[in-house]
Amino acid sequence: MNNEVTGSGQPDVVIYVVSDSAGDTGELVVRAAIAQFHPVRYDIRRTSFIQDEGAIERVIKLAKQYHAIILYTLVIPHLRECISRMSKENGVVAIDLLGPLIDSLEKKIGRPSRHEPGLNHVLDADYFRKVEAVEFAVRYDDAKDTSGVNKADIVLVGVSRTSKTPLSMYLAHRKFKVANVPLVPEIKPPDELFTIPKKKIIGLTIGTHYLNVIRKERLKALGLPDSASYATTERIERELAYAGDIMKRIGCVVIDVSHRAVEETASLIMEHIRQ
Repeated sequence: MNNEVTGSGQPDVVIYVVSDSAGDTGELVVRAAIAQFHPVRYDIRRTSFIQDEGAIERVIKLAKQYHAIILYTLVIPHLRECISRMSKENGVVAIDLLGPLIDSLEKKIGRPSRHEPGLNHVLDADYFRKVEAVEFAVRYDDAKDTSGVNKADIVLVGVSRTSKTPLSMYLAHRKFKVANVPLVPEIKPPDELFTIPKKKIIGLTIGTHYLNVIRKERLKALGLPDSASYATTERIERELAYAGDIMKRIGCVVIDVSHRAVEETASLIMEHIRQ
């Protein structure tokens, strides 16, 4: 079970993503929906590879305990029936993402579905491209190796805490090879940024107040005082001005991520790259 809490304090909503496969589809749908309520504190708990009624019963009990919503992507009929019945018996909200569509397709096509979990994860060329892109994003994260700037489909630049790494991973799952480079006044930016086509580079900026709040929360999470220079307004303004100057020199597109979910920013980036 994977847990992710976004935002400080107790979550406003807990969502269990239940699947007889990996659960990627359900989690993507949850993230797309939760983005409509940004900012919000949420906790996505993924329960993957469900194979029996006992596992479903355990999830139902947890969902009831935490007043959570369940979103399930079960293709095995008796498991769908089980979670539907148990959720009703326990007063838990459970949403069937695939069942109604599978039923409609069976009627339209005129034959039953295969009822095999994980068929959309068949090891085809697309799958391997995605794996390669994810490995690329990890290797060239945070300018650990600046040679990735030349090899990347997309290069993200910006100050610390502008979602460079989450965006890199999200875009990697869309099969884009992404390198990201932090812009810090004390560190000279890689020369490669000024030699590759500027259309490949995306500058990320953010409002001073918004970044101040994010950095203070980050310091608290690390057990450090929020008065550290990393989160001061003066330091943030200096970094943003420096990053802005670099982006102007490059001549790249700049996106303000202040009140945008990762999914929304990624959509803007992909639209720009495809154009």
